Amino acid sequence: MTPPAIVFTDWDGTVTLQDSNDYLTENIGFGRPKRLEINDDILDGKISFRDGFRKMLDSITTPFPECIEYLLKHIKLDPGFKEFYQWCAAEGIPVIVVSSGMKPIIYALLENLVGEEAIKNIEIMSNDVVENHPSAPGGWEIIYKDPESDFGHDKSKSIREYLAKNGYTDSSKLPLMFYCGDGVSDLSAAKETDLLFAKHGKDLIKYCIREGIPYTEFNSFADIFAKTKAIVNAGGANIKDYIEN
Repeated sequence: MTPPAIVFTDWDGTVTLQDSNDYLTENIGFGRPKRLEINDDILDGKISFRDGFRKMLDSITTPFPECIEYLLKHIKLDPGFKEFYQWCAAEGIPVIVVSSGMKPIIYALLENLVGEEAIKNIEIMSNDVVENHPSAPGGWEIIYKDPESDFGHDKSKSIREYLAKNGYTDSSKLPLMFYCGDGVSDLSAAKETDLLFAKHGKDLIKYCIREGIPYTEFNSFADIFAKTKAIVNAGGANIKDYIEN
């Protein structure tokens, strides 16, 4: 049975209020000024996201379990996400996390912030991590889902993989598709769905404006919830009313 919609969403800085990887880099890695410098280089095309992100993570020498404990104490959930997720579950709308973060961190935060039930219902497509790595800083290292990609995780590829795996092979019979994101790791997914939700004041909007990619702005998941609900209830007939740029 085809669902009325599918929601793909970034995790860090989108579902959570803080980006957990940025938070680690700024607080127990080489700090905010260096992180912002690398972020600007990524946006300007001087370095790939994959290589810039690895530089950030390599600056963190804290053991991985301690990193998770640190994040559990400091990372907060977007206040509108839980209600949005519960509505999606009731409506039979899959919510798929498509993240450039690492699965163990996302699982730990998802269980802590949303609940154990969410782990069973929300599929996570992301990078992974190897622990007990003898030569890596802190003894752990990110394992990219798509190491050949400049993004490390090509989110557009993951979206297509999800659709193929679930039998959505006829492009004329696809359900409504939404993507929610905020930053440079979302650039590869920006053109893949019917409507892109881009977070106010973040890098993804700068990219969309520069590249002429349609989007709709959001401040919190309460905005996403209201717009998604209205579009789903209208069967997608009003989706153009929400497109900016």
